[in-house]
Amino acid sequence: MFDEKLLQEVTAKAKTWLSESYDEKTRAEVQAMLDNEDKTELVESFYKILEFGTGGLRGIMGAGCNRMNIYTVGSATQGLANYLKEAFKDLPQISVVVGHDVRNNSRLFAETVANIFSANGIKVYLFEGPRPTPEVSYAIRRLGCQSGVNITASHNPKIYNGYKAYWDDGAQVVAPHDVNIINHVNAIEDVRDIKFNGNPDLIQIIGEDVDAPYIEDIYTLSLSPEVNKKYHDMKIVYTPIHGVGRYMVPRSIERWGFDNIIHVPEQDVMSGDFPTVESPNPETPSAMALAIKKAEEVDADVVLASDPDADRIGLVIKNTKGKYELVNGNQIQIIFLYYLMVRNRELGRLTGNEYIVKTIVTSETIAKIARKEGIKMFDCFTGFKWIATVMREMEGKGRYLGGGEESYGFLPETFARDKDSVSSIPLMCEIAAWAKDKGMTLNDLFIDLYINYGYSKERGISVVRPGKSGADEIAQMMVNFRENPQKEIDGSPVVIIKDFQKLEQRDMRTGEVTKLDMPVTSNVLQYFTEDGTKVSIRPSGTEPKIKFYIEVHDTLDKKENYDAKNEWADQKIDRICQSLGIA
Repeated sequence: MFDEKLLQEVTAKAKTWLSESYDEKTRAEVQAMLDNEDKTELVESFYKILEFGTGGLRGIMGAGCNRMNIYTVGSATQGLANYLKEAFKDLPQISVVVGHDVRNNSRLFAETVANIFSANGIKVYLFEGPRPTPEVSYAIRRLGCQSGVNITASHNPKIYNGYKAYWDDGAQVVAPHDVNIINHVNAIEDVRDIKFNGNPDLIQIIGEDVDAPYIEDIYTLSLSPEVNKKYHDMKIVYTPIHGVGRYMVPRSIERWGFDNIIHVPEQDVMSGDFPTVESPNPETPSAMALAIKKAEEVDADVVLASDPDADRIGLVIKNTKGKYELVNGNQIQIIFLYYLMVRNRELGRLTGNEYIVKTIVTSETIAKIARKEGIKMFDCFTGFKWIATVMREMEGKGRYLGGGEESYGFLPETFARDKDSVSSIPLMCEIAAWAKDKGMTLNDLFIDLYINYGYSKERGISVVRPGKSGADEIAQMMVNFRENPQKEIDGSPVVIIKDFQKLEQRDMRTGEVTKLDMPVTSNVLQYFTEDGTKVSIRPSGTEPKIKFYIEVHDTLDKKENYDAKNEWADQKIDRICQSLGIA
């Protein structure tokens, strides 16, 4: 199955993990892999070093250089500590925030991180227990820290864990710091270079002293407090899907004036085993099944969820047939940004200096709304660090209304710099109340929006290819799409191709090539057709998959045609999937 050269390489790497520098449990796990006739686990654990990328680390937990464990986490932290001491050498005391989610080993990894930072003379603010990812971002800004780390694998299955690194603005690191950190991490070649023995005097435990102001700052985002009070008993089903949102999200919802929060008891259990779901991802119907069942029992007005680290939001509403239906990530962004733009206009707060942000793979309907409302819109790469980059560049130049991406993440505030369900969920409750006050449901609001600004429907498809062979296959798929581009999609000619790896836009009608104005390159390819269809293709930066984002457009003349239009769009997207070979 594996060639002899590869087996020799991974065996040599694995044997270095049998030294006394590694703990007994790790050595035993590695020895078991070496002794096993089936070398699959050995190869997958050692064929490469788990890369500290521009977003940090993410991988399967276990022994080995390609796994999440205290040694790969330790190497990342020692490298980050070394760079912090270089970048902030003139500061008398460098400080960082360390947080974690509910995943198995998350507390162990967080304490490991705290110990290494403190052993390097860096002050650590360590959360007392699991906290939302956006609260770590918030704490960095509030406490005036230079960096931060959150141990989380977001919505990935339970075998994963991860490591997110943040800079002093509370955003995940970008250039030049990302590359500089990576270089320092790669320079850690021996586990003996990692300072594991912490200095307790430099570790300060934090909790409610950050929780309380965080909740109060989130409340300042409310634009319709009187409507919230009027519909305070609106039926809101909420599930944290076993994650850190269990306490902070209901607390935030209640602060906004809503007091009828209906829990899903089975999923209120905070557990890294995620016992009721196969994958704790609020964008998948199976993860939302128990919440939908509860909603049907109580006839809920809205169903909301957060993922395990409480940065993403899930939304379920009643459709025109009265059935509860999952809302996709694009629609979530559309409704958030629509409300923020329109409600600010209603309140007379627009000065012409406002702006919103979306990612290049997020719905173009947002751009249509922004143009009609006279709001400046920025497009950026996928990932909230790029939204945060726009926010940083626009400080003092414009007022941020909100920003989000199709992968179910939204940020309505500036005091944190990562997607935030703790603020987004009460905001969505407010939008539901605001619609109710206008005699509409959230579904009615969507239909009204599509009639006024143009109809669109989106679908994301992920093709999963794990392991080394999968990574090779994904790379080849991107080569094929570049070298043999689509000439037409569902019968409509491709008129524009954007290649963000080359930062080039090609007009297929004229042959004209223009440069794309982006801060860095990214492995993303986009097709735009004559009939308004948009197809984006990109490998995931954190998971073993290649993602396809399909978006179709049309007009909608009246409410009665909404279901027929959805059926038309679904059929069109099905045909597009077939033509791309991903059906």
